[in-house]
Amino acid sequence: MIKLLSIAILAGLLFESHQQDRRVPDKVEPTDEKSFPCNIRPLKPECWTDWFDRDDPSGTGDWEILYNLHKENPGKICPKPMDIEARTLSGLTVAAAGDVNTQLDPTVGFICKNQDQPKKMCNDYRVRFSCHPPFCGGGGMLCWTKWYDRDNPSGTGDWETLRDLKDMNPGQICDYPLYIEAVTTDTLTPAISTGENFYAYNPTTGFVCRTEDQKSGDCRDYKVRFGCPCTY
Repeated sequence: MIKLLSIAILAGLLFESHQQDRRVPDKVEPTDEKSFPCNIRPLKPECWTDWFDRDDPSGTGDWEILYNLHKENPGKICPKPMDIEARTLSGLTVAAAGDVNTQLDPTVGFICKNQDQPKKMCNDYRVRFSCHPPFCGGGGMLCWTKWYDRDNPSGTGDWETLRDLKDMNPGQICDYPLYIEAVTTDTLTPAISTGENFYAYNPTTGFVCRTEDQKSGDCRDYKVRFGCPCTY
């Protein structure tokens, strides 16, 4: 009887200990981002190529075919991309641009036929491809730079180009950024959500909003940051 009672008490203690280990702490201390030189987040197991624009929609449409892009850009696109992204030269997605019946396939490329558009020609698109990290030399972590705002849109527009920003901030931006983000300086609205047209919006060139491309005749003021491998 005493032996059975001892076993029951021991089992109860083990159960209680296990339950305590599963309890959620009452308070989790926030991470102090100031302790890092830049914001760090894990990279997906992929990397993106540069943007490519080999065709204009003046003929039968805009044909950004992988086979042709491979021939015209040897060594710049992996043999079998995992994904593809298409944007207009102003930075709009296919859906936002309003084109219909398009084909977007990483094994084929991007096709927009003028005959499939009800009232207009296709927009002019550029594409980029997602590849496994060894192709682009991607690492395991991504570091974001600080935000930069070198220009105001009072002249021809807002020109936040990578070359100018690197010249003004030596050693702060990697030579070949993987990503770029742009937001307005006042409300921090993502550039893609403002409805403005962009002359350039990619990590190799930077960000350019020209006043001549806007219906209102003005650009908002933007700031940009770049995503770099943390080893740079």
